[in-house]
Amino acid sequence: MLNLKPPPNMVQPRPATTEPRAVNPANYALVRDRVQQRLLAELSPSATRDDTMEVRRVIEKLFAEVVADLGLPLSRTDRADIFELVLADILGFGPLEALLRDDAITEVLVNGPHHVFAERKGKLVETEVKFRDNDDVMRVVERIVAPLGRRVDESSPMVDARLPDGSRVNVIIPPLALDGPSISIRKFPKHALSPDELIKKGAMTPGIAEFLKACVGARLNIVVSGGTGTGKTTVLNALSSFIPEDDRILTIEDAAELRLQQPHVVRLEARPANIEGKGHVSIRQLVVNALRMRPDRIVVGEVRSGEALDMLQAMNTGHDGSLTTVHSNSARDTLRRVETLVLMAGMDLPLRAIREQIASAFDLIVHLQRLSDGSRKIVQIAEVQSMEGDIIVMQDIFNFVQTGVDAGKVQGYFTATGVRPKFYEKLETAGMNIQPSTFMPTEPLRIRR
Repeated sequence: MLNLKPPPNMVQPRPATTEPRAVNPANYALVRDRVQQRLLAELSPSATRDDTMEVRRVIEKLFAEVVADLGLPLSRTDRADIFELVLADILGFGPLEALLRDDAITEVLVNGPHHVFAERKGKLVETEVKFRDNDDVMRVVERIVAPLGRRVDESSPMVDARLPDGSRVNVIIPPLALDGPSISIRKFPKHALSPDELIKKGAMTPGIAEFLKACVGARLNIVVSGGTGTGKTTVLNALSSFIPEDDRILTIEDAAELRLQQPHVVRLEARPANIEGKGHVSIRQLVVNALRMRPDRIVVGEVRSGEALDMLQAMNTGHDGSLTTVHSNSARDTLRRVETLVLMAGMDLPLRAIREQIASAFDLIVHLQRLSDGSRKIVQIAEVQSMEGDIIVMQDIFNFVQTGVDAGKVQGYFTATGVRPKFYEKLETAGMNIQPSTFMPTEPLRIRR
């Protein structure tokens, strides 16, 4: 929300920490249309949307005049609410503005003009926010993609974009979306969660955090896996905070989300093709280029295609301590998915050779899951050991054991499996002191089936 000083006869707009209070749709539509018409007529042609000072000043003046001319019987609260909506419709993202400003909301999903959902605390709920029609939704879409030099129309009905605060946006419109334009927004958090905050949220234990810190310090190659929305990027951010400040770090992402605090960080971001279909730069190209930039650590936001092969090559050619994420359903499935991604690189490699590369490159897999109550936890930490025949041998080190559900909340506990990892000596050699008791089960281990 823009920080606009209201005129003396209007109360300060309420901070939108919750959904906006419902206002009379007819009054809102009438005032908005009049303000927009007069704005187009009176705003200086030299003023652009970036010239916020003049635009704010004109909108403030026109709003007061339009309300007075119409003689609408509005209370001070209604005036403030309608003004807030009008301002958002002209300068912001329309009805979505209040949802985007609400820190408790992590995702906003628009399914056509009349169904808008928001995720709070891991649960999706339908909001009272509605658009007038498909054209109203498309105006918000254009406002999102236009500053990025992108377009969305029938010839190009899908687009990935990013809001000014870094939030990721996916748009798909008719004829592909049958019920109207669909917008999916994953909000960019105002600050990255630290390991201590993840512990408070129950995503892991202090012992697991100390273990992961030792693994990062000992330059193990770590893969963070999980399904969509399980918190892979959040955990990757937390792991990256353990990287020493004197390391040169290169981050490679499809959409920049990582927030590293170290002083020596080079951030690279993939670039989609422009309107003419040119200028595309893939993550794979960035990974190859990163190897020429003298990195101490390579952090790839997500491996989802042929760049998996280049990532394996980097891990197997002296770039230890690399971090990345992969979509998968379990630690074992992570290895299978990486095999598939390597095949997408177009190289005619035998499956055994690919598995040998994976077994040699990966040291640890940290798997996350979003549970039935919406909480996100590290449910499995597994060591990638070696090849035996044609099979990659893995060993669980920590697990989350779910014991039940009480009042909608998942009950369970974290426990070690009682197995000390084979890279334990590597941790000791690097000066990382992990007590052997860390790997002893804290409660009787129950194997989930």
